[in-house]
Amino acid sequence: MASADQQDLDARIQTYYGEVFDEHARLTTRSAQGPLEFQRTQEIIRAHVQGGRVLDIGGAAGIHSRALMDAGYEVEMIDPVVRHVEQAQAAGVRASVGDARQLEHSDRSFDAALLLGPLYHLASREERLRALREAARVVRAGGVVLAAGLSRYVAFGAASLGRPVPNPIPGEWAALIADGTPGSQLRFPAGHFHTAEELDAEVADAGLDVLEVIGVEGPAGLFLESVEDVHPDVRDAALTVARAASVIPGIRDQSAHLIAVARVL
Repeated sequence: MASADQQDLDARIQTYYGEVFDEHARLTTRSAQGPLEFQRTQEIIRAHVQGGRVLDIGGAAGIHSRALMDAGYEVEMIDPVVRHVEQAQAAGVRASVGDARQLEHSDRSFDAALLLGPLYHLASREERLRALREAARVVRAGGVVLAAGLSRYVAFGAASLGRPVPNPIPGEWAALIADGTPGSQLRFPAGHFHTAEELDAEVADAGLDVLEVIGVEGPAGLFLESVEDVHPDVRDAALTVARAASVIPGIRDQSAHLIAVARVL
């Protein structure tokens, strides 16, 4: 049973994605960062999942599911937001409403599972472990789970950079950098911000064999998020840096998104 705080967060998620924010546009046209994140995420998935049945858990509008289907993967998607499910279905994705913490799928019925959104919308470690264990349950032994977190380093930078630094440091800033706790004024319904090392530890504690934790967009991702379009040379340079910096401790945390790649035992 979710805590009262998580129940409130779940309700905020429904409002935010159902009525306020267009997740489809975020990965396609909202800024130059979206296409970089999409391309890098697809690269990471395809490097570790060579075909087969994939469950996209919290797959939003179905952008990644559709791309994998076009590449020959057999994909099923769930998401808690009806708007997302309808968008995915309109794109030809087999999608249904579902919760990452309680999957309705059979044990060992997929070759891989993607958790590219649920973890950073879950406030407690227990809830995140529950989602990870459910993903592991439905994937065959030797299959792969890819689980994303939002970088705590980037979240702290977004809260603190480009403005005067208060003295003393606000308590919410301290809680964010120390524990990954989102600030109360954040419109985005975040539950938690990870460090790469913490994401690694959580996935391992869920009983999975962590292969690596990867920074997705690289240090240039924040710059690309501030512009709608850039010269192709700049995009290429950002992609090159993102690939080169993807597994370097500390540097990988400069990516807005982190992905843990783990094997099901």
